[in-house]
Amino acid sequence: MTRLLYIKASPRGGESKSAALADAYLAALNARLPGLEVDTLDLSAEALPEYDGDKVAAKMTVIMGQTNDGAQKTAWDQITEIASRFIAANRYLIATPMWNGSIPYKLKQYIDLIHQPGLLWGLDPEKGYFGLLEGKRAVLALTSGAYGPNMPSPAFGVDHQSTYLRFWLNQAGVTDIEEVRFQPTLLNPDPDAALKSAVADAEALAA
Repeated sequence: MTRLLYIKASPRGGESKSAALADAYLAALNARLPGLEVDTLDLSAEALPEYDGDKVAAKMTVIMGQTNDGAQKTAWDQITEIASRFIAANRYLIATPMWNGSIPYKLKQYIDLIHQPGLLWGLDPEKGYFGLLEGKRAVLALTSGAYGPNMPSPAFGVDHQSTYLRFWLNQAGVTDIEEVRFQPTLLNPDPDAALKSAVADAEALAA
């Protein structure tokens, strides 16, 4: 069975254009894969724990090949539980706007929590980082207000959005990554037509 984790990073609910793109992709994918199991993670409604000192210490203990105990074990157990939801999926659909050239803070917090040694990645002293997730795919539904691939940069923004997400996923072992974009959303002479075109691209990608 195909299990897809749908991560919504925007707090705008029904007004979110990144979610509109992702929803169009998901509807088309559901039509093609009737047995698709979808797990939706709305980060604006999720009570994520702080990535505090105990969690950082627990991570360093794991990197050093030692065993966590006490407060650090509790922290690591919490991290493992959150990460298990991500690890269990074999497809990812990430809908995110661009905030200040990058991604919303709740998405970064989520990534910082789950991107851990022995869970998503390992580190070889000679060869460097290697991903632990295999055979997984990701689709990024991306929006931005002023930035667009054809807009002068950095005057209209810089893309630390898709580049960061690709870097993170690659380090975790996910290399099959595709994108659908509605950019820019604000500085667009015909935003309705541009959104309609982006939705069609999302549907075509799923098909």
